[in-house]
Amino acid sequence: MEAPVDRQTFEQVMVPNYSPLPMIPVSGRGSRVWDQHGKNYIDFAGGIAVTALGHSHPDLIRTLQQQSEQLWHLSNVWTNEPAILLAQTLCKKTFAERVYFANSGAEANEAAFKLARKYAHDHFGSEKNEIISCINSFHGRTLFTVSVGGQDKYCQGFEPIPGGITHIPFNDIPALRAAVSNNSCAVVIEPIQGEGGIIPAERAFLQSARELCDQHNALLIYDEIQTGVGRTGKLYAYEHTQITPDILTTAKALGCGFPIGAMLCRKEVAAAFTVGSHGSTYGGNPLGCAIANRVLTLIDEPELLAGVTQKHLLFIHELGLLNQKYPLFREFRGQGLLIGCELQPDYQGKARQLLQIAQEEGLMALIAGPNVIRFTPSLIIPDQEILEGLARFGQAMERFLLEC
Repeated sequence: MEAPVDRQTFEQVMVPNYSPLPMIPVSGRGSRVWDQHGKNYIDFAGGIAVTALGHSHPDLIRTLQQQSEQLWHLSNVWTNEPAILLAQTLCKKTFAERVYFANSGAEANEAAFKLARKYAHDHFGSEKNEIISCINSFHGRTLFTVSVGGQDKYCQGFEPIPGGITHIPFNDIPALRAAVSNNSCAVVIEPIQGEGGIIPAERAFLQSARELCDQHNALLIYDEIQTGVGRTGKLYAYEHTQITPDILTTAKALGCGFPIGAMLCRKEVAAAFTVGSHGSTYGGNPLGCAIANRVLTLIDEPELLAGVTQKHLLFIHELGLLNQKYPLFREFRGQGLLIGCELQPDYQGKARQLLQIAQEEGLMALIAGPNVIRFTPSLIIPDQEILEGLARFGQAMERFLLEC
């Protein structure tokens, strides 16, 4: 009998662009995961803010099974009922009037950036093409989206990268005012920078972006790949401020693990994507759209969204108690169940080391750069599992202090 695959097998057959942790998960239920050896873990990673309803949610399993017995794929030579129904739902629940479907957050952002340039080209001329983005932002790994993202490390070795992109410091209103001009076609903002360290955008910064875009006929784009679909306690984070973008991108939790992304926009803006100007073979496939529509129904409930805020408070309270006992962190920040724990200066650069120890203690977590531990658990994780997971994290904190 052939031996099961292990972490060493990964090195033998996979392109080395990832460096996964040693254990291999094989099953999950709710917010608990088991590895190849039967060890259980509390999941505070959530597939990087993806499994918003936990693992193996029975409603989503049922939806997938039902749709799999009808239609899997058609391509966009035809439309399909699940895609139309999902687009209706997204328009009903948000500011949007039109929807474009993709397979991932990067593809949704690619579409958003292309649409912004096409809209500006059609209405104001080819010279209006500049995209304003923020330092330490992250918008995907295609060549265009990684260029709009404000982290040079992701562009190294892939030059020449697309031009016409300007980066400014996050939450810096004077820099924003200096950057936006009549040649700007779009300003792109994450309501909370994810990969940049879980840093919320200040309301005044968002308001200034909205006003400057209106003044200069530019489009305001919100990248809500990570903050969307209930993560912050609202269906989308823009609802906290009522500052509405022209384009919004969403993915990750939209499919709760099934690959799907979407770009939402106003009708006037959407008109720039004329027939044949952009497309996706798999975008809007019936399987993904059926699941996403069910996800939105389950998550966009007042009780669930209020629970996200309550669970945030529980996390912050318990983390504060742990930090009094094991003083590792200088700050806890974020919103809802997107939480960043920034290490004290003496321990900066060692977030991955703490992550590894946490896994050994039975906790799955994430990092957001070298200095921040990130928690993005299921939105419906029981309070008892939060407490159990944080107890395991406390054990990891204690070990970390002893080993450093």
